[in-house]
Formats: sequence, C-alpha cells, structure tokens
Amino acid sequence: MNHEMLSQPAASALGLGDALAFVREQAGTLRLDSGEPVVDHALGVVRIIEALNVDQPTLIASVIFNTLNYKAQPDPLLVARFGPEITQLATDVCKLMRLGVSKEQTTLAAGPHRAGRDIEAARRAQIEAVRKMLLAFAQDVRVVLIRLASRLQTLRYYAAAQQRPALAVVREMLELDAPLANRLGIWQLKWELEDLALRFEDPVTYKHIAGLLDEKRIERKAYIVETITQLQLELSKASIRADVSGRPKHIYSIWRKMRSKQLDFSELYDVRALRVIVDDIKDCYSVLGIVHNLWQPVPKEFDDYISRPKPNGYKSLHTVVLDHESRALEIQIRTHEMHRFAEYGVAAHWRYKETEGQNYDGQTVAQSRYDEKLAWLRQLLAWKDEVTQSEAAANLYADKKPWEQLKQASLDDRLYVLTPQAHVVALPQGSTAIDFAYYLHTELGHRCRGARIDGAMVPLNTPLHNGQTVEIIAVKQGGPSRDWLNPQLAYLSSARAKQKVRAWFNAIDLQQDIVSGRALVEKTLQREGKTSTNLEELAAKLGFKSAEELFIAVSKEELSPRSIEQVLVIPGAEQNHSAAAWVTRKSSDLSVLQGASSGVLVVGVSALMTHFARCCRPAPPDPIVGFVTRARGISIHRAQCASFLHLAQRMPERVMQTTWPSHAQSRLGTIVYPIDLVIEATDRPGLLRDISEVFAREKINVINVKIVSRRTIALMHFTVEVTSTAQVSRAAALLIEVVGVLRAMRKS
Repeated sequence: MNHEMLSQPAASALGLGDALAFVREQAGTLRLDSGEPVVDHALGVVRIIEALNVDQPTLIASVIFNTLNYKAQPDPLLVARFGPEITQLATDVCKLMRLGVSKEQTTLAAGPHRAGRDIEAARRAQIEAVRKMLLAFAQDVRVVLIRLASRLQTLRYYAAAQQRPALAVVREMLELDAPLANRLGIWQLKWELEDLALRFEDPVTYKHIAGLLDEKRIERKAYIVETITQLQLELSKASIRADVSGRPKHIYSIWRKMRSKQLDFSELYDVRALRVIVDDIKDCYSVLGIVHNLWQPVPKEFDDYISRPKPNGYKSLHTVVLDHESRALEIQIRTHEMHRFAEYGVAAHWRYKETEGQNYDGQTVAQSRYDEKLAWLRQLLAWKDEVTQSEAAANLYADKKPWEQLKQASLDDRLYVLTPQAHVVALPQGSTAIDFAYYLHTELGHRCRGARIDGAMVPLNTPLHNGQTVEIIAVKQGGPSRDWLNPQLAYLSSARAKQKVRAWFNAIDLQQDIVSGRALVEKTLQREGKTSTNLEELAAKLGFKSAEELFIAVSKEELSPRSIEQVLVIPGAEQNHSAAAWVTRKSSDLSVLQGASSGVLVVGVSALMTHFARCCRPAPPDPIVGFVTRARGISIHRAQCASFLHLAQRMPERVMQTTWPSHAQSRLGTIVYPIDLVIEATDRPGLLRDISEVFAREKINVINVKIVSRRTIALMHFTVEVTSTAQVSRAAALLIEVVGVLRAMRKS
C-alpha cells in the first residue's frame, strides 16, 4: 500500500475490500475476452497500480471498471456506492479501453484507394493520434495509468496460461501502450509490456535472446557478485558510500539495440552491467576514477551526461571497461537524485527512442509545446512520491495532492473524438458535430441533420469533448443551412468546415445567376426574333469566354440587354458596341452604359474601343488609367483601383495613359456615367420615398438599386448616372440630412 493508505489503514482496507466485494457480486464467474476471470484481472491490475503509488480513488477504480460493461455514462448506482470521482474514473477507463489501432481504422485513415506506403503512413498517424488522445482523455492521466496496468495484466495472463494472443493485440501494445508508458516515464510497465509483447510477436527471436542471456547464467551471476564485492571494497577504502547493484537487461531493449546498430549479441557491451548510486556529483567522478583504475576503460564507450546532459535532462556517467580476462562490463554512475529523475520518467526518454531517423545517442530536436506539457506532467508524476502530509508540503502544494493537478492537466490544444468504429479524429477546440462530419467527408457534412454523442441525441451546435463517440445522422440528399455560418449560433468552429459551407452557397448563388441570366438573354432573343442565335458565339461577340459568363453578367446587371440588342440588330456592332451612341431616353443625356461614347482619350493612340471597369466605375474628374484587355479593348479604371493595381503589377506592359475630354458634351447631349452609391440607414416607413425625392431634385437617374435589411438597418446600393463626381458629392451631402440615414458615400 502507498503512504496515503498507511496513514488511513482502516478506510483504505474498507475501500478496497468493498470494491473487490462489488466485483465478485457483479461479475461472479464472468471472464474477459482473453479468457481471464474478471475477479482475477481486478486483483492483478490493483497489484500493478499499487506499485505506482497512486491515490485511493485510482486504486478502487482500477478494481471495479471491468464491471461496467463499457458504459458511456456514469452509473447512478455506482455514484451512490463509491462517489462521483471513482465512478467517473471507472467510466472513463471503460471508454478508453475501446481505443485501439485496427486494420480497418488505418484503411479508413488512408482512404479506400491507397496502399503500400500511404497505408503505413496512415497507420503511424492513427497510432500517434490515439496516443495523444489517451493523454488528453478526460484531462485525467489516472485513467491512462489504469489502462496501462490492465493491458499489462492481460499479457501476464496470456503468459501464465501459455496462450498466444491475437497478433493485432500484441502489435497494439508494442506500438501504442508501451510507447505511452515510456512517454509517461513508467519504466516498470514499459519494460514488461515490451518483453511480453516481443515474446508473443516474435517467439523465435525472444527465445534466441533469452537463451543467450541464460547461457552460463550461473557463471555470469557469480561474476556480477564477485565484481560488486570487489568494487564495494575499493569504494569503502576511499570512504565513499554507494549502492552497487547489477543492472537488469531487458530482452526487448537488447533486440532493439542489436537491430538498430546492426550488432551481434557478442558485440554488446552492456549484457554485464553494474549501476553505482552515490550521494553527490563529486562522488560520481571519484567512483569513475576508481573504476578506471581497477579495469581498463574502453575510450569510445565513455559518456559524461553529467557535464553534458542529454537534451531531455538525463544525467549519468556511462563507461565500459574490460576486466583482466577482457570481458566487457558496462557501469552507470549517478546520484540518488539523478536516479529518481531517470527511473520515474522525468527524463523524456521517448524522444530519442521513438524518433524516426535519429541516432541512438539521444540527439534530438527541441521540444515542441506538446512535449513541454508532457515534461511538466512527468514532473507531477515524480512529485507525487515526494509529497508528505507535513505542513511544509502543504505550503508548497496548495492541495497537498499533485493528483489534483493531474486531473486538470491538458496536454494538447486539440480535442480527440471517436467515430462509431473507434477511429480517432483530431479537431480544433470548440468543434461541433458538424465540424466532425465535414472532417470525415464534405458530402457527409452537407447532408448532416443530427448527431448522437455517446449514444444520446444532441443539438448540432453542441461542443465536443475529448473521448466522446460521435455518430452523424444524415439525409440521402440535401445541403447545409445558412444558419451554420451565423457565428452567434456557433454551429461551426473549424475554418475548414466554414469554407466548405461557403463554397456550397457560392455554387448555389452562381447557378441561380446563370439560370436568371439565361432567362433574360432568351427573353431578349425572343423579343428580337433571334431565338436560333448560337449563345456561345453571342457571348464571344460581347467579349465573354463562355455563355455562362454572359448569363452571370446579365443577371448581375453588369451588362444591359440593350447591348445584346445592338449586337443582334447592327452589323459589326460587336466590334464597336461600346462606342456607338444610341438615344435610349427622352432626355438629351447620353449614358455610356447604353452605348454613348465615353470620350476618354488614350494618349498617343486614336480610335480605340474603351469601356469603363465595373469594379471602380470612374467618372470625371477622377484620375484614370487604361488597361488593355484581351477581347474588350481598353478597360478604364480609377488610378487607385485595387483591381487595376494588381493587374498593373502583373502586366505593366498593358497599362495605357488616358485622360478625360476637355468637356463632357457631344452633339446629341450631355454624357452621363454610372456611379455606385452606398447608403446605410435605420429602416423606417417612407425611407426609400424620401431618398428618391433627393435624387429627383438633383436630376439624378437611378438605373439599379439593391436593398438588404438586417433587423433595423437597411443597406442600400444605388447605381446612378451623373455627369461628374461633384454631382455625387452634392447628393451624398443632401442624403445625410434625410431622417434615419447614417451614411451615404460613393463606393470605393
């Protein structure tokens, strides 16, 4: 039992006794999938978890979790019997036990049409996602510790029963559970998980290495005892207090080193190994001198990780010596503090044991933010054993229990949820079921109409949390709702999902523009008796690449049906339709939109076709500039137009210097130019009438208007025809005086 249990023996004994009685009562003779009785598994797990010196709720949860049948929600009866904390721990362990890495999951991650390297990469990515999810799960690392203890107990049962588990189970423990124990620094669990997993995965290699280790075991044991005695005698002569012991070698680590360094077993220096633990650093170097005086050192095998610690903070002296019979002996020398640091996992050992393509000497890149959080978590695990019930400890740790800090240890900035097939999906914090659906597939996101989280129906804007299982309910056909883009309703969190929804509605709006534009064009052709006209040829004559571009321009009123009539009626009008002068109103004003000559002069060139750019709609006396287009002559822009500046930067050779004529008069009347005017006002009855009166008094012709009302605000976009920008400025000043108008200005 741990020190907390010793301080309260009666309560602890009753707690575990009650838990074991509950397991016997609920499980009886039931067995797990491995064949191990549930009661035996509970006893085995609690023995393992005790060695980690965990708190009492963790001990009890490790006993009872297998009786919950992997329920997603806490059992009210358990809450009444054991309390909410233990019940939540046990429930979370049940959910966590579902996590694994199966062939189906990695195929899903890679996609159905990929193979080979892609599937292997997807498998590695899925393993890493599951590892991170294990740590992020429920923000309580105690859940992860119970899972690891349970997995180790399962392997112990298979070994004791002399049964071989499924290969997928063994691979999962080697690729997922053992590295996870390594990251948390729980070496006792890590080494045993690796050795047992190797025993089942590759029994031939395991037996071969075990046989090599067992060969002359009695002689080697006697040699280690003799060497320890000899070294301790020399240390006592130097008045150095030290603990000297034989360092255990694990079969998996031997196999890994042989494979990574391509060494034969006979070439390994650390099969015979000693560990010397002293009080301070000065004694470390004193012991090193004594060792090198006793035996011949191997220069290339000496590492001083005290003066030059490994990037993960690990400190120790490593040396290899040859005795008088030239037998290699590895010796590690460290202080008690260094030993605790290494053994309890504060050293991030996994950084160089798991990094692909890195050398075995531990050289690694700087830790990421995720790694730093892991390092902090390891420190909490190490601090757990140092906390006492004294007032000093109470002052140092506000809660007296670092486990309270572990409960809130958030290890990642992403959240991890599961598909119904237990595939792990990583999403940004704050994601909803709709974000989840779009992550899996765009069409699934479009057709999403409902969601179940851990089996319960929830609203689609419910935020997801770590470890939840999400199931999407979709219709066969359909699309997203515009409400999903409303940030106040919080249906979407991820930028990826928002982009896909916007793309859907942009495509819908585009199709609607095409349909309405086609109807207007066909109506014009029918009125002119030209229904047999080829629409693609008509679009080309008007300077568009396709008929669809023509339809869009007509729908958005960027091209007047009058321009189409001109091309149909006047031979050759397609070459000069924008320069033709056609009287379209009773007044003498000539609109450039209806074919009046713009009068713009291109410096150094004469008789060029020009048209005004819709993006900025210039009018006298705006500074203007021309840009040569491919099919529509010279496009006239305002000099500061953002579109023009972008084009000029890419193709400066097409820029043409242009000027307005000396006067805006023709022999037929005054020329007027289209200008966009934006008005923002508080919506009220009669607002549009009052604004129209201003335009009428100023003799400004309105050719297009779009009004969008949002709650109490009306946003109006007028396209008006004026002789100069001064007329617009005067109208804007008068519009500001209209009751309710908040803003009136020319569109920039």
